[in-house]
Amino acid sequence: NRTPNRTSSPNRSCRMNTLPFSNRTAISAIITVSTLVFLFLLWLLYFKESSGTETEMDLSFMPALNALLNSACALFLALGVIAIKQGDKERHWRMMLTALGFSAVFLVSYLVYHHFQGDTPFEGAGFIRPIYFFILISHIVLSAVMLPMIFTTLYFAATNSFTSHRRLARYTFPVWMYVSVTGVLVYLILYHWPTA
Repeated sequence: NRTPNRTSSPNRSCRMNTLPFSNRTAISAIITVSTLVFLFLLWLLYFKESSGTETEMDLSFMPALNALLNSACALFLALGVIAIKQGDKERHWRMMLTALGFSAVFLVSYLVYHHFQGDTPFEGAGFIRPIYFFILISHIVLSAVMLPMIFTTLYFAATNSFTSHRRLARYTFPVWMYVSVTGVLVYLILYHWPTA
């Protein structure tokens, strides 16, 4: 009698682990593309001249939406870590991809809002001002670091390089979580901290 060849994770075990290029080439490409994307976003958000585009749509809900997306990302990151600690690789994979999806939707939403509304100046004073800018600057800097870390960690998982995946994920998770949580903090301080 022939028994079906089934493992605990049949779909994941079928992922391609042989590619026509080396890990070094893939990681170099990820870092290069991530750097170019971050520099483009930096230019688009902070240095590009405003196009003066106006819209009749009320976009005042979008900062709260962006904070909600960041919160959802942080939640699914935590659920993903819980899943892998419990040995559930399938659920871990789904949770981390969901977190990545929320991060991607946040980025699109943030760019749309910034395109139409521009920057929102922080009007707080006193002790909260240096705290706000420390959180904001660290958020931006670690966002640049986070992007290649996420895609490299995902690449290792997709190619079944689980030793390298686990080693890098120890650093990717706290950086990604910090960026997600501080995104919410920036929103709360910028929009809800009393200015007087």
